[in-house]
Amino acid sequence: MIEKMQKVSIVVLDREREEALKSLRKLGLVHLEPLEGSSETLSAYKEALSNAVVTESILGEVKLPKGKNRKTVLTLSTEKTIKLCEEIVRDADRKKQLLDEISADVAELDRFTLWGDVNPADFDYLKEKGVSLKLYEVPASKYLEIDENIETILVNNDKKSVRFLLVSESNERPSNLLPEAFEVPFPRCSTVEIQKEIENYQKEIAAIEADKNEKAVYLNAVKALKKTLEYDIQFENVNAGMGKDNSGNENDLAWIQGYVPECNMEEFKAFAKENDWAVAWQEPENPDEVPTKLKNNKLVSMIYPLTDFLGTVPGYAEYDISGWFLLFFTIFFGMIFGDGGYGLLVTVLFVILSLVNKIKGKKIPALYPLAILLGAATAIWGMVTCTWFGLDVKYLPDWLVGLSIPQISNACKDQTWMPFWCEGTGVEGLTTDKFLMIWCFSLALVQLSVAHIKAMIRNIKSLKAIGDFGSMIQLWGMLYVVLMMVVDGSIFNLGVVIGGIPIGMVCVGMVAVGFVLSFIFANYEGSVKESIMSSVKNIISVLLGVVNVFSDIVSYIRLWAVGLAGAAISQTVNEMAGPMLGHFIFFIFAIILLVFGHGLNMILNLLSVIVHGVRLNTLEFSTHLGMSWSGFKYEPFSEKAE
Repeated sequence: MIEKMQKVSIVVLDREREEALKSLRKLGLVHLEPLEGSSETLSAYKEALSNAVVTESILGEVKLPKGKNRKTVLTLSTEKTIKLCEEIVRDADRKKQLLDEISADVAELDRFTLWGDVNPADFDYLKEKGVSLKLYEVPASKYLEIDENIETILVNNDKKSVRFLLVSESNERPSNLLPEAFEVPFPRCSTVEIQKEIENYQKEIAAIEADKNEKAVYLNAVKALKKTLEYDIQFENVNAGMGKDNSGNENDLAWIQGYVPECNMEEFKAFAKENDWAVAWQEPENPDEVPTKLKNNKLVSMIYPLTDFLGTVPGYAEYDISGWFLLFFTIFFGMIFGDGGYGLLVTVLFVILSLVNKIKGKKIPALYPLAILLGAATAIWGMVTCTWFGLDVKYLPDWLVGLSIPQISNACKDQTWMPFWCEGTGVEGLTTDKFLMIWCFSLALVQLSVAHIKAMIRNIKSLKAIGDFGSMIQLWGMLYVVLMMVVDGSIFNLGVVIGGIPIGMVCVGMVAVGFVLSFIFANYEGSVKESIMSSVKNIISVLLGVVNVFSDIVSYIRLWAVGLAGAAISQTVNEMAGPMLGHFIFFIFAIILLVFGHGLNMILNLLSVIVHGVRLNTLEFSTHLGMSWSGFKYEPFSEKAE
């Protein structure tokens, strides 16, 4: 469930502000409202943190030689680590500057590769003696067309260009010089000096690299500093961002606001009284500003590693669907992974890891129980569908085949089952694949019905609950339409009559009645007329909503399709490795192929679960529930975790 919150205001003497914040942090109950502080201390912390982040990235790329251990740096002081980060960042900036200089110098040398060594000082000397020389290039075919009155000195040539010196008494370009000839500007200094510059820069870079490699052992100290700075920045941001009086009086006040779980209010009030704080509290007015704290039993809490990974947090005024999320995600996981062998491997692996942690006295990670549950669900689904490492049914023992459910078992792929209302009609009957489709659509009906029932319960005191009921019966009727259009129109048709009840027509009628009820009451906020007018204004989206119900149900077929794809991959791997198992020489290669192929398939299945299994909970289910996952996690101002 989502715990109720109280909005609290805390007022302290400004001169006691820092001590009060330290105490508040030690209490660890108040989720503070967002603050944006400004102070010299905060700026210094942020600059140091920026340097630490850059330094961590730089040193993290260095591979330490044998014999050096990063753990030896844990005794490095905070001040020295800050200085170290400044040096690393400064050296990194210097290295970047040197590389830019080298790049520019190399480009400059490339211009004179075919000219040889060029020294502008030599040309300046000749100019002082009355001889002005300039560097020119011209296409090879044009050199002989240069006017005879223009004095040139050939330097060298190739198939494309001719390089020559133009002799003149002035710096002006001769008017009769071919337009194809272009002047080559002198380098800023001699090419020999540029080459020496490059060598010096490279030596400096090498020294920077050597120094960086020596300091790489301090990576852990930098990581520790980063955590400390993040902690200090959090504190100083609050300290500098608190509301304050500015009169300069010793009795000036400072204040701050935040949120405390209602169940912890007595502890908070007692703590405030003990510290002589003035406090006030009230019900939050704007749910969008309130953090969300979930409280569930150990079973339901197993889903938290997944939701934390996804970053999905329900809004304070929304629903806590953790239990339903866990239930349906477990089913979806088992169906998408689909293979009982894979499920047993996952279950056994995480049971062993849990036992190892328990023996060593370590805390069992929260992911392990979830992985065991999901592995068990996969094993159960593999058992009822007779799917074990993609093996052909003929290779499985009879007792294992006997555990499967015939209608969805791979052992009964060639059989069909005739619904009683179709006996004697000559239709082909339902195959295992069609039964699996029906199972997927039935899951859709159950999960989406849960969403509408929860919505009805929330709106039970309002006529809006009738709109939710309409949406639900529209969903129920639409299921039959999906069965008719997707599964088998000859079995599920409008003429089906069971027990004298025309099921097909009733279901279509449910869609119509549900649409009308939803149209009238879905937007009810105290006036039926205004609710109807709201639906009329949004008639296009209202009509598309009917189509969305159909597509949402059909969307669940992905559980069957993705599971089928995984089974096909495992069967292909077995077929590739099978012939090699009969030959001793190729036996090892077959084992490698099986391990690699099935391992890759498990990874692909895991990705499919994240994409498809999660989507059905966070999109289809949540949309029918009216959830937008707009919340943010309750994170109280507290001591840093060691």
